[in-house]
Amino acid sequence: MVNSVVLGAQWGDEGKGKIVDVLSEKADIVARYQGGANAGHTVVIGENSYILHLIPSGILRRDTICVIGNGVVLSLESLMEEIETLTQLGISIGRNLLISDRAHLIMPYHYLVEAADELNPNKIGTTRRGVGPAYVDKMHRQMGIRVGDLFEPELFAEKLDYNLDRKMLQIPSIRDQIDVKDLISQYRDLANRIAHHVTDTSVILHQAHKDGKSMLFEGAQGTLLDIDFGTYPYVTSSNTTVGGVCTGLGIGPQLIDEVIGVVKAYTTRVGEGPFPTEFPEMLGSRIREIGKEYGATTGRPRRCGWLDGVALRYAMRINGMTRLAITKLDVLDTLETIQVAIAYECDGKTITEMPASLEQLHRCTPIYESLPGWCVPTVSATCYEELPANARAYLCRIEEITETPIQLVSVGARRDQTIMLH
Repeated sequence: MVNSVVLGAQWGDEGKGKIVDVLSEKADIVARYQGGANAGHTVVIGENSYILHLIPSGILRRDTICVIGNGVVLSLESLMEEIETLTQLGISIGRNLLISDRAHLIMPYHYLVEAADELNPNKIGTTRRGVGPAYVDKMHRQMGIRVGDLFEPELFAEKLDYNLDRKMLQIPSIRDQIDVKDLISQYRDLANRIAHHVTDTSVILHQAHKDGKSMLFEGAQGTLLDIDFGTYPYVTSSNTTVGGVCTGLGIGPQLIDEVIGVVKAYTTRVGEGPFPTEFPEMLGSRIREIGKEYGATTGRPRRCGWLDGVALRYAMRINGMTRLAITKLDVLDTLETIQVAIAYECDGKTITEMPASLEQLHRCTPIYESLPGWCVPTVSATCYEELPANARAYLCRIEEITETPIQLVSVGARRDQTIMLH
C-alpha cells in the first residue's frame, strides 16, 4: 500500500489529469483536496477525450472510489453537468463518487461578485467560476454555506437571505438578479440528487487506510498558484501545495508516503502575473499550437515559455517532492536548441531562489543554459531507451536541477503514451 500526492509543480495545466489517470490503475481511492470547477483535467483514452473539472480523474477506472474533499468549493450545477456528460460517454458514476458534507458551495451570487471584481483595472484574470468569492465567504465564517447545510432547509434559507443582504453592499441590484424562492427550490432538488453521495469523507479515508487500501490525493492548479506560496496576488484561492492535502481531506501527514510533482517539459501560465521565462511571441504561438495550449475550462490561450529551474527547485522544496512526472516532452520535438533557466539576474545580482516580491520577480531576467534538441518524434517511444539521446540528456538535467528523480514521462495525450522509469 502506497499513498501518493499528485500535484502541479508550475502554474497549473501541467497534465495532472493524465498522470492521475495512469497512476489510479493501482489506486483504490482518488481524492481531490482543493480548488473548484476552475480546474480542468483532460484525459485521452483511445479516441475519446474526457474533460473533468470537479470529479477526480480516477472516475475513469471502474473500481476506483473518488472523493471530493472538504477543501474543495463545489458548484452543484457544474457537478451535475459533469455527471451527465460522463454518463452519456458511458462512464458509470454509481456510488463511486463521495462528497464531503463539509465542502463549501459555490452559489450563483459568487459568479456575479467575481464578474464585478474582474471589471477592476487591477484584475487578476480569473476563470470567473466563483471560486475566489466562495473561499472568501468560507473564511468569513458567517457567510459560508456547506454541503451539509442543504439538508437543513431552514438553516440554508436563513444563510442565503443573510448572504444576499451582505452582497447588496457590493452589488445593490443582486436581489433583482436572483429569485430566492426559485433558488431554494433549485437547491432542494440538487440536494436530493446528490444525497446518496454525501458523507463524512474523512472517516472513509481513515478506514481505507486501516484496511490497507492505496490512495491517490489529487491537486488542482499548481504550486505557483498557491495562495501562500504562489505569485500573490496572481494566484488561486486555496493551498495547491502538499499542505492542502491534510486540511482539504481531514487526514494526518503520516498517511502521505510520496509526493509526485507534475512538470510540463516547458512552462505555461494563464492570466495575469509575472512569467520570467516567457517565449517571444512567434515561438510562443508555435508551441501553443503544437501543444494545444488552451485552457480546458475557459479555452483561454496559455502563455508559453522555457522550463524554469528556479521555480522547479522552489516547488520541490515547498512540497517535499519525492518524484517527478514530466509531461508533453513531445511538444519540444522540433526544436534545435532548448533552454532552461538555472538562475535569475536581478538588479545586478544573481539569485537562485524565487523572490516573494512581485516587483522584484518582474525585474528578473533568466540566466539560461542551452541544451541541444533532438529533432525527431518521440510520440511512439514506449520505453526510456527508445527516447533520443538528447531527450534523455534533457530529462537527466531536469533531475539534476531539481535533485528529484523522474518517475514517468508523457510523450503524447493518450493514456498509453506514457513511459515508466521507476
